[in-house]
Amino acid sequence: MSAITNDWREILKSEYSKPYYAELYKFVKEEYSTKVIYPPSGDIFNAMHYTSLKDVKVVIIGQDPYHEPNQAHGLCFSVLPGNDIPPSLMNIYKELRDDLGCYIPNNGYLKKWADQGVLLLNTVLTVRAHAANTHAGHGWEIFTDAIIKAVNKEDRPIVFLLWGAPAGKKSELLDNKKHLILKAPHPSPLSAHRGFFGCRHFSKTNEFLLQNGIKPIDWQIENINK
Repeated sequence: MSAITNDWREILKSEYSKPYYAELYKFVKEEYSTKVIYPPSGDIFNAMHYTSLKDVKVVIIGQDPYHEPNQAHGLCFSVLPGNDIPPSLMNIYKELRDDLGCYIPNNGYLKKWADQGVLLLNTVLTVRAHAANTHAGHGWEIFTDAIIKAVNKEDRPIVFLLWGAPAGKKSELLDNKKHLILKAPHPSPLSAHRGFFGCRHFSKTNEFLLQNGIKPIDWQIENINK
């Protein structure tokens, strides 16, 4: 696991000395040495690498990384260029099109969002190849809850986009009245039609940011020339 070196380092320092993290570190190290694990170990903390705490404007919470080759790179819902757009992300793009008029790009690489202050955080940061949720329950959830709590403590307006029941439960960690919490069903094809489509979370986010004197997010992911 590559070290976190920006302002998250100090915020999360106390987690590294806790017993759960020692067990988590031991588990993850053993998994990477004996099995195929995603994302590459150097990408595990990319959500924090790309979006420092002081820059966070929006938090989007996912579950665990994509578990097929060359997809996951440490940002929830995002895949590396060259991959097909995953179904849930395609539904996110459809909602963006209907909400803000964004065109649907030819890729699922969301680093542009992270660079603007969108923390794209999975609650579990690693996964075994071809096997979803195989690293759930080993301590990542405690670590990522600490991240969510740290953002909650920030004394400025931040938007939390909670899609699906597991993400929705994270609202229990959010008690700062300055923040905006928006909930909707998950964008998965199994549930998007139950209220994700039409939620208008992206325009609502930008309206809230503008109302608070914060530069809105440019949600348009551009095409990549192939």
